[in-house]
Amino acid sequence: MINGSKNSGASRRSEIRYSWREIAIVAGLAAVLIAIAAAWFFRQGFLLYYGDAQAHLDIARRIVDSRTPGYEQIGGVWLPLLHAICLPFATNDVLWSTGLAGTIPVAICFVLAVTFFYLAAREAYDGLLPAGIVAACLALNPNLLYLGSIPMTEVLFLAAFGVMLFSLLRFRRTQGQWLVVLCACASIAASLTRYDGWFLIPFFTLSFFMCARQRRFQAAVLFGVLATLAPLYWFGHNLWATGDALDFYRGPYSAKAINGNALYPGFHNWSLAAQYYTTAGRLCAGLPLLLCGVAGAVCAIWTRRFWPLLLLLLTPCFYIWSIESSGTPIHVPTLKPFSYYNTRYGIAMLPLAAFAVGAIVLAVPNRWRKWSMVLPVIAVLPWLIHPSHEHWICWKESEVNSNSRRDWTAEAAQFFKAHYRDGDGILMSFGDTAGIFARARIPLSETLHEGNGPAWLLATTRTDLFHPCKWAVDVMTKNDRISRSIDKANWKKTVYRMVLEIHTKDDPVVRIYRRAD
Repeated sequence: MINGSKNSGASRRSEIRYSWREIAIVAGLAAVLIAIAAAWFFRQGFLLYYGDAQAHLDIARRIVDSRTPGYEQIGGVWLPLLHAICLPFATNDVLWSTGLAGTIPVAICFVLAVTFFYLAAREAYDGLLPAGIVAACLALNPNLLYLGSIPMTEVLFLAAFGVMLFSLLRFRRTQGQWLVVLCACASIAASLTRYDGWFLIPFFTLSFFMCARQRRFQAAVLFGVLATLAPLYWFGHNLWATGDALDFYRGPYSAKAINGNALYPGFHNWSLAAQYYTTAGRLCAGLPLLLCGVAGAVCAIWTRRFWPLLLLLLTPCFYIWSIESSGTPIHVPTLKPFSYYNTRYGIAMLPLAAFAVGAIVLAVPNRWRKWSMVLPVIAVLPWLIHPSHEHWICWKESEVNSNSRRDWTAEAAQFFKAHYRDGDGILMSFGDTAGIFARARIPLSETLHEGNGPAWLLATTRTDLFHPCKWAVDVMTKNDRISRSIDKANWKKTVYRMVLEIHTKDDPVVRIYRRAD
């Protein structure tokens, strides 16, 4: 119950009451923190360093800005919630091109995540101080601040997980049925954000069964049925969109298809998978916080407050399983092949370690508890010693992996700004190429891509007969369908002439064509 009255010492164990002022202070501090961080990242031009961040905004934009706008533009591999919450902002050209269309909703999710993890810690540890330490360890992490400022899914998932954890812990104390529904709604949000959310459903269903004092089956079934609606919807969506309910898992744009048959460290090797994931977690959360988290876990076991930690451990376990079995590699700069790929997945270790640290307060004698306020400082010690953003692994991953893409995107965008005229039309494959037109502020409705159905198929299979676009852009990968189609059409007569070829250090060649007439 949220109530203006103060905690009653006699009933503290049976019921915790929160004042609106308390919640407002936590949310307000989180909002100020993320606003400062987002403003700095924006001024530095970092918002769209991740290629996925640009792609998320482009998908949100094409739902309303396309030759064939509508629901089908939402795609079928990436889960849709991030695109849905970015959509109202992505319709604005400035917000879309700068990345702020993703910053605004994701920053709100950062505030929700910090606030609900604070409330969950209040439920778990029965105190303001441990809850404040948990929130501070979470909110002050520079990697999370970066992910909370850009259109990526990690913070949105974390916000949903925070609501789920609070709802379950509160239900254990109060048995309020509305909390089961709230947790299920948060689970739906998590499951429509990241596939990690699907993994949580059976464990939370079992938890509701164990926590309910009466009508155990009712609580568990209510949560399980409602939460399962999200995966069922996504199966149905993929079946409708592609004819294969598992297209998101095994289709041509799935992680498994992208990785192909390439071997990577940890594949079919549990110990190596665990090593790579925990290394990514250490780089994201920081070694001091993880060590404090281990000490906190011992304290949580000693004080019998370890149950929330088991739930928070589920997401890291899911990633280790994914590395071992599902074709989801993680590369870290300290292990072979000494590169960056999906390193940010290690951020799931942060809430686990931060929540565990709160348990340390319970094990400290009352007269010394005020000294536990130094724990958030210890947690961010690596970045206090090395304050440069070059030491923030999530930012570094985005920077290293985007150097070439940002170069060719900028050059191509400058070309189109100078030469494109409304109505010319551009043939392209949707993906990184779409970032060119976001930067040039050319509407996606001017482009023809895979999401446009028959017109795209005709333009890329019979380019010699059907070439409605004056321009064509292709990134020369093994699936460079556009260049192959143009070469085939040009065998009989010149249909398109290449007018610009962009070479960068790490990415494939980018070609821009102009129709011969």
